[in-house]
Amino acid sequence: MSAEPHFKRRPGVWKMLMAAVCVALLSGLQAQDHPGQVSIILLGATGDLARKYLWQGLFHLYLEEVGKGHHFRFHGTALTSTEQGQEAIAKVLESLSCPGDMASGHCAELKAQFQQLSEYRRLKTPEDYLALSKDIEAQVEHEGLRETGRIFYLSVPPFAYVDIARNINSSCRPGASAWLRVVLEKPFGHDLHSAQQLAAELGSFFREEEMYRVDHYLGKQVVAQILPFRDQNRAALDGLWNRHHVERVEIVMKETLDAEGRTSFYEEYGVIRDVLQNHLTEVLTLVAMELPVNTSSPEAVLQHKLQAFQALRGLQRHSAVLGQYQAYSGQVRRELQKPDNFHSLTPTFAGILVHIDNLRWEGVPFILMSGKALDERVSYVRILFKNQAFCVQSEKHWVAAQSRCLPRQIIFYIGHGELDSPAVLVSRNLFRPTLPSASWKEVEGQPGLRLFGLPLSDYYAYSPVREQDAYSLLISHIFHCRKDSFVTTENLLASWVFWTPLLDSLAHEVPRFYPGGAENGQLLDFEFSGSHLSFSQLLPEQLVPGPDSAPLPSDFQVLTAKYRDSPLISAWPEELIARLAGDIEAAAVRAVRRFGEFHLALSGGSSPVALFQQLAAGHYSFPWAHTHLWLVDERCVPLWDPESNFQGLQTHLLQHVRVPHYNVHPMPVHRRQRLCAEEDQGAQAYAEEISALVTNGSFDLVLLGMGTDGHTASLFPQSPAGLDGEQLVVLTTSPSSPHQRMSLSLPLINRARKVAVLVMGRMKREIAMLVSRVGHEPKKWPISGVLPDSGQLVWYMDYDAFLG
Repeated sequence: MSAEPHFKRRPGVWKMLMAAVCVALLSGLQAQDHPGQVSIILLGATGDLARKYLWQGLFHLYLEEVGKGHHFRFHGTALTSTEQGQEAIAKVLESLSCPGDMASGHCAELKAQFQQLSEYRRLKTPEDYLALSKDIEAQVEHEGLRETGRIFYLSVPPFAYVDIARNINSSCRPGASAWLRVVLEKPFGHDLHSAQQLAAELGSFFREEEMYRVDHYLGKQVVAQILPFRDQNRAALDGLWNRHHVERVEIVMKETLDAEGRTSFYEEYGVIRDVLQNHLTEVLTLVAMELPVNTSSPEAVLQHKLQAFQALRGLQRHSAVLGQYQAYSGQVRRELQKPDNFHSLTPTFAGILVHIDNLRWEGVPFILMSGKALDERVSYVRILFKNQAFCVQSEKHWVAAQSRCLPRQIIFYIGHGELDSPAVLVSRNLFRPTLPSASWKEVEGQPGLRLFGLPLSDYYAYSPVREQDAYSLLISHIFHCRKDSFVTTENLLASWVFWTPLLDSLAHEVPRFYPGGAENGQLLDFEFSGSHLSFSQLLPEQLVPGPDSAPLPSDFQVLTAKYRDSPLISAWPEELIARLAGDIEAAAVRAVRRFGEFHLALSGGSSPVALFQQLAAGHYSFPWAHTHLWLVDERCVPLWDPESNFQGLQTHLLQHVRVPHYNVHPMPVHRRQRLCAEEDQGAQAYAEEISALVTNGSFDLVLLGMGTDGHTASLFPQSPAGLDGEQLVVLTTSPSSPHQRMSLSLPLINRARKVAVLVMGRMKREIAMLVSRVGHEPKKWPISGVLPDSGQLVWYMDYDAFLG
């Protein structure tokens, strides 16, 4: 699939042109005989983001540029009435502040000028946009200026973007000699498909060089310093910044606040979409990308970032651990008026293990972590270097801060935490870094302060001479056409290509519950082995009514653990069936998205009946039109016989959903008016049909059960057929009537991408205990031979079968 279907395939060309256009336009501000005016239109000017950050950022831009020949007008717009809007804007303008080193009299003068240049107007209809455009043109002409450009800052929900874009494009574009810049705030889609759709719609109104997607993390002073730091310290870092010397990289954003008051947003996005897919991924690319020869070239930086995206190894389900603070579901129920039995699966904590498949970073783990209701508020990037030194002398004889046996690390301390300010830290036993002295100063040691296990004095530590808000920096970069501080369409879609498969695989995952704050203890600690990430404490995970009541056995909805070294999901029957149905639907959606079809093989018997009913009644998004249904086994009876597995499937599922008849594949047990006759070759015919339609004979999902004698499908201890060999479909003999059966073989079952084993009822408790202890003995216990060659095995057991 093309990541950018709506614009040209030559990104390097338009980026070079973009840079040339920006330079020409900016130089033109002062080169023309008549001074130029820039109009900045802030949509959503009375909202929280505008009041807290954007007006202040615009004021800082004015302070930076006043006296350089630029003329400005600031138009605050919203949907509120003119009177209410003017009142709100007046309060915001009055609260603006100047840098601490500016004289108060000069500050008051510039602030008064800014207030004079700022106005509020309602902006809602196409006519409003046209009137704004005409007013700008008239004002420019009246003052004898020329129009240099317009900046539209959309501090509004993304659902409003397309209508606003249409109005700007049709009614409020500047003339041909002036530029247009449209600034957009996240979220930019919910997944790859929605991001592509939004990008295509915006791309129909604006050129790529006209769009500035804001990720405010790129405006954080320390984040903005990562590339310059790498560039200015090339000599020291060239030999260190690679897999031979870096042990791991940690990119972390921890919050103490929870999601109270924001649950409507959080229920839709969760922590991965809210933080990891954007903020932390952008930081990851700055650390991991190849360093351009010229880091001041926006087009070179963007191209190298894209190459870093493209080198990211695809994420799997085992690449993540998820958590949710215990009070979250209760907050959702209150704020969104959900029923008392509602339990959210939205993660508020996530740890992700990322690998990069290139020569520089092969094998180096990048750990991304973020969460709410944690023990501290802090954000940082930590590059921990390998240490192969061995010090013979005891630690008391080590040279303070210089010993090679001390940890060696570089930390980009983004903010908050123990240090409570942005900083760049380099272990003294690494090298003394170079930072621009005009904007960064060395930090004095603070007695008693320790960071990452070491006193602050063990680091060369630098902090900004003047701390600057992220939005002030980004607004300046918008004005100066610094596109490398923003998210291009190409890089945005590359990020969603990377994250969407993981998000799909986690859609029905139950997060680990944590109390919040310091009480979390080691509950969320995780560790990695190879490409697998897992919690360090292997505890059952539950969904419980809330944090204020002691849970009863009936309250536990989902418990996850291990059974025969494979994932086990256990719950009461209703919750278990709902979970299995959701997992099957998620697998179907993934398969159809990836391959265009979903091949599902189903067992018969009484256990799957509730599952069939659940799929028929409650899963309206299931891609039935692209689903092929196969049988795992069948009794040798006519297909209309009540004992036929196909008849059960027909009664409880097929007659309720729209599966194309040619996608339904019953087993041919009844041929030439005979049942399962060897000479009729029904098993061979079914095997040939599977080989023809199912790629490599690998079903996307096979649903099995487990009998009280350890049989699965129609593979029985007393009947060795189908337990090994090359046959895909076999005839077998059951100890119970009807004795003749047809079944998929064990080798064919083990080709599946996923095998789900459903075990329900107290009568299965004894065999469940027995099978948990036996090894690979399919001739005694056929179910013990189920182990997909390269797929996943998941056990679904109700509490009666698992706990008795």
